[in-house]
Amino acid sequence: MNYTYIVQCADGTLYTGWTNCLQKRLKAHNEGKAGAKYTRSKRPVKLVYYEGFETKEEAMRREYAIKQLTRKQKLNLMEF
Repeated sequence: MNYTYIVQCADGTLYTGWTNCLQKRLKAHNEGKAGAKYTRSKRPVKLVYYEGFETKEEAMRREYAIKQLTRKQKLNLMEF
């Protein structure tokens, strides 16, 4: 399973990504050097939204689509 996810950073900003293991990726964002450069200085991050997909290509397409949304649209998506 592959996932597109949104995390909320300690400063309130949102970060969108994709992974094939949510738990491992969240740990990387919060602890490791393998987390996104953007989130390294904004720890801790918490998972606020995710969607599951069969293929990584689907997850990557959805990540791109979410990144095109405004902050307000992302917040509305998270309320669904």
